[in-house]
Amino acid sequence: MNKILASTLFLCLSILAQAQEKPKEINELKLNLNENGSHYLKATFLNQVWLRSNQSNPGTHVLGELNNKTFDIGLRRTRFQLYGQMTDRVFVYFQFGQNNFNYLSQTSGNRKIQAFFHDALGEYRITKGSEKLILGGGLTIANGLSRFSQPSIGTIMTLDVPVFAQPTVDQTDEFSRKLSVYARGQLGKLDYRIVLSDPFPVTTNGQTPPSLSGNASFSQLGHHKQYQGLFIYNFFDVEAHTTPYMTGTYLGKKKVLNLEAGFINQANATWTKEGTDTTYHNLNLWSAAVFYDAPVNPEKGTALNAYIGYYNYDYGPGYLRYNGIMNPASSVNGPFPVGSQGNAFPMFGTGKVWYTQIGYLLKKDLLGDGNGTLMPYASLMSANYERLDKQMNVVDVGVNWFLKGHNSKFTLDYQNRPFYLQEGTDLIRNGRRSQVVLQYQIYF
Repeated sequence: MNKILASTLFLCLSILAQAQEKPKEINELKLNLNENGSHYLKATFLNQVWLRSNQSNPGTHVLGELNNKTFDIGLRRTRFQLYGQMTDRVFVYFQFGQNNFNYLSQTSGNRKIQAFFHDALGEYRITKGSEKLILGGGLTIANGLSRFSQPSIGTIMTLDVPVFAQPTVDQTDEFSRKLSVYARGQLGKLDYRIVLSDPFPVTTNGQTPPSLSGNASFSQLGHHKQYQGLFIYNFFDVEAHTTPYMTGTYLGKKKVLNLEAGFINQANATWTKEGTDTTYHNLNLWSAAVFYDAPVNPEKGTALNAYIGYYNYDYGPGYLRYNGIMNPASSVNGPFPVGSQGNAFPMFGTGKVWYTQIGYLLKKDLLGDGNGTLMPYASLMSANYERLDKQMNVVDVGVNWFLKGHNSKFTLDYQNRPFYLQEGTDLIRNGRRSQVVLQYQIYF
């Protein structure tokens, strides 16, 4: 880690030294490795600070104390990236950082153990100057399923990504990253990626796996590779994918209309038990979606972002998993599902999900010269999971205040979610709760 930080510091100092020769604003931390800049090394950093007020789900306890409402300050993401085109055909990418760091964060009782490598990959371009076929491998977020399964978190349009679209997150992957080899590229208007992944065992995710029961959970016996694919047709501008990450919104700089479809498959990924018989189930996930992001009035700088996607999830019978983003609570007591404390809701499950979002970028310099503009938005996750008694709807509405595009922005978000009672193995909706988050993002 010390060598990485020293190398990053050396890169930054080298760029600053170059900048002193050219008295102009630095737009990026980039070191050119040849005269025309086609070979380069680039560094970025991102920090997302959350201030949050949350109405706790019933039965929530914080460090043993019943708590109906929480206020917390946290780091949703803190990341450093180092990547570059080293030769005409060789590309490297590294990302180091931490996620979901708040007052409860710890690893085996140590709050100082948080940061880890998110990505460490290398790519080889088969033909010089061509995007048709790029082969890559390493620890990577290159996935199948959808654009939100590999999101560029510095450019997302809503407060946060729809995490349900990262369906094995921190179960058999490392914060949605896996050890993989892949082929990706662009054939005319068609963007594709095909991935072979080596998933991690669920027993190494730092949590106690659920007991084997009649409801599917990730298997603790055996090991099987995972196969993924994503195919996107670009009707207008072709999206550039320097890294495997996919942009959330271009803020009117591109005209994008995409039709996408993707899948994730893994044999014997989960298991159930009836009596003395253990049955294994394949993981079969697929989705289809439309994504639109384009200027409305280029002179005024207005733009529209919209997405609608259908996700069909089969983890095995009865699979259901609660998740609360940077959960501000530690436990739940009473007739409530395990893991339902704080701001959690049943985010993942066997069943069907519709997700949609829409946002409108208002005119540039709306708030005066140098004060930026606003982008209000709304999103809806609507899930019909097997073990839920009714359709589950999670609604977010909010507004971005762009001071300097995605480089410096505030986001204010209101979320409304359901909570449930446990009746046997089924969940009965019993009411709704909400949270308000103010985020400040720095991304350079």
